[in-house]
Amino acid sequence: MSPGAQGAREGDLPAPGSAGGPVTGDPVHPPTARSGQPARDEGGGAPRVLVLRALGLGDLLAGVPALRALRRAYPGHELVLATPAELAPVAAATGAVDRVLPAAAPGRAVPRTLDWTGPPPDVAVDLHGNGPPSHRLLTRLRPRRLLAFAHPETPEVDGPPWYAEEHERERWCRLLRAYGIDADPTDLRLPRPDAPSPAPGAVVVHPGAGAPARCWPVERYAAVAEALRARGHRVVVTGGADEADLVARLAKHAGLPDTDVFGGGLPYDRLSALVAGARAVVSGDTGIAHLSVAHAAPSVTLFGPVPPSRWGPPPHPRHRALWHPGPDGDPHGRRTDPALLRITPDAVLEAIDALDAPDTPDAPEEGP
Repeated sequence: MSPGAQGAREGDLPAPGSAGGPVTGDPVHPPTARSGQPARDEGGGAPRVLVLRALGLGDLLAGVPALRALRRAYPGHELVLATPAELAPVAAATGAVDRVLPAAAPGRAVPRTLDWTGPPPDVAVDLHGNGPPSHRLLTRLRPRRLLAFAHPETPEVDGPPWYAEEHERERWCRLLRAYGIDADPTDLRLPRPDAPSPAPGAVVVHPGAGAPARCWPVERYAAVAEALRARGHRVVVTGGADEADLVARLAKHAGLPDTDVFGGGLPYDRLSALVAGARAVVSGDTGIAHLSVAHAAPSVTLFGPVPPSRWGPPPHPRHRALWHPGPDGDPHGRRTDPALLRITPDAVLEAIDALDAPDTPDAPEEGP
């Protein structure tokens, strides 16, 4: 959102509501040979497309349709994604990225520099925000072409306008369409993981998020977990590397055995397999909610202070977004947002009951 966490605007901050997730893994390997003979750059290699999206798990997954559109538009290029190194396995799973250029900044801001070597990029694409910091970071590399949203402080960037209320997936697809690149916001599914699920058929409860504003009270998650266990469901709890205390509190309140507690940040292959094989995933607006959509896993996502119209799942019976409309709040705030507090455990249980059956892998693709 989710995610974490719309989009980046003032100071080029990341999209409100998006958030990262518990992901670790190996870097993306260099590209394999592609059909056809690509044009060569000045250094003798294939020309390169550099894409900046140095944010979290949910942000990367929301950008998958745009990444795949770029892959199709530049089949003879090496597509390099500037993103946190720990997201390399996710980037590889998209099938669109050849190589990850590790890039991150505290507070989800724009990185100060990129460790780019060799000739300038043939194309640079700003999927991070709407400038000016991200614009200037990329223009310093002297790309032959820059694709980015317009901003009054960088008038040299002749891009389309930024719309604050736009859904994140559509936002980046619209950017590319403005430059003549066809992009489909529904092209967001990931292949099913090869690894077996550590808890097949379980309900996955993820209490954390990128900021306290998007964290539903742990006692309410525990009430949902207890009710589901009383119905005979297996419930497991997950959390990121810095959420061990939160996970432990939920597990204690709900009486979960140690075998059903996955704290400390699961490696991406295990997290992906867990989500793909879940009966349902219950979380706030954070990265694991986007992973549920990517794997067509039934999900119930609790929104506040950012509405699902900007970061929510596609309209499909297998996904339920709970949201009480109200004034915009701070998605990076230190207290749980009032809109999120209006969601009750009973409402979450009712949403789980209303989900489509999880054993429908051939269901129609989600819409935008």
